[in-house]
Amino acid sequence: MGLPPSLQIGGRMGNQNFSIMLQAMNTEELYQWAPQLEQAITSQVSEVQDVSTDMEMKSPRIDLVINRDKAAMVGLNATTVQNALYDALGPKWSSTIYGDVSQYRVLLELNPEYQGHIDSLEKVAFKAPNGSLVPLQSVIDFKETVGPQSINHSGQLPSVSVSFGLKPGVSLGTATAHVKQVADRLLPPTISTSFEGQAKVFQQSMSNLGLLLFIAIGVVYIVLGALYESYIHPITILSGLPSAGLGALITLWAFGNELNIYSFVGLIMLIGLVKKNAIMQIDFALDAERRLGLSPTEAIREGCLVRFRPIMMTTMCALFGSVPIALGFGAGGEARRPLGLAVVGGLIVSQLITLYLTPVVYTYMAAIPTFSRSVPTARPIPASPTTARS
Repeated sequence: MGLPPSLQIGGRMGNQNFSIMLQAMNTEELYQWAPQLEQAITSQVSEVQDVSTDMEMKSPRIDLVINRDKAAMVGLNATTVQNALYDALGPKWSSTIYGDVSQYRVLLELNPEYQGHIDSLEKVAFKAPNGSLVPLQSVIDFKETVGPQSINHSGQLPSVSVSFGLKPGVSLGTATAHVKQVADRLLPPTISTSFEGQAKVFQQSMSNLGLLLFIAIGVVYIVLGALYESYIHPITILSGLPSAGLGALITLWAFGNELNIYSFVGLIMLIGLVKKNAIMQIDFALDAERRLGLSPTEAIREGCLVRFRPIMMTTMCALFGSVPIALGFGAGGEARRPLGLAVVGGLIVSQLITLYLTPVVYTYMAAIPTFSRSVPTARPIPASPTTARS
């Protein structure tokens, strides 16, 4: 039994915080496969624990199966049987007795002392079209079974929720992926499955994070392209992002952390932190080409020498500021630790690679004609007439 979450995010309340929901049109098929899925998850998915369902098959019930041949022989049909059972166990208001000052409604039902016993059904009889009474047990077969105490629905379909908890150190993404594989392999096509509650919100958030990262890079490219009025300079500035992402992933793997929402936030932060180094170098190199007429190789070399100190200062400031988050200090620091590890690892690797990668990319991009035309060469300033006369 796990502790219930302080904030319930959708789904039905279960014994654990995460659950997968089964839905089907046929309730008998649904109730048949739900326990099998529970057993399969318990035995085949090692990442989860305390698997249970909200299906409680504890209510005794009696299934009545009409013998069609016998019923047809005496002129009975399903509607006649249903009406007779409703009259006995309904209840059914048959009429009203009107008095001088009050009125009394007449309730037609079986004596209450017989309603809780299966033997009372033997006392129910039908009136055949020929006027004779036909006992219920002569045309109906009785079968004692056990049914659910309540039939849960999700939308318009009956459903069963299988809840599960995570073992210590197991990520939710790994557990849900394995649970989904077991369900798809075991269940027939007539039963649909979907995660609900926190597991569903987790899947939705993770499915959009890749698109969010792509949009962030695209917005940065558009802004840099408008700033430098070039299609090539933004690519040179963003060339350090792969090394930063590689460093973040290696650091997360080395410290045993998964790629979760906090890690993705750290990757998005790296986009702004890493491109800052390249902007410092390329901005100085472009200015040197325009004002001093230097070649791209000489300009980017001067940019690296002059901007090395501010690049190191700003990077170290961001790096040491993220170290407490990476160490997990403070209340709830364990949850934010992947964010700090992604930032620290990405900054360390990108700092070692970007100082060498950006000049190389800038130099090779300078050979592209479009890039060369985007940087005007320095022209000698013509001498004024006064200077010429002197």
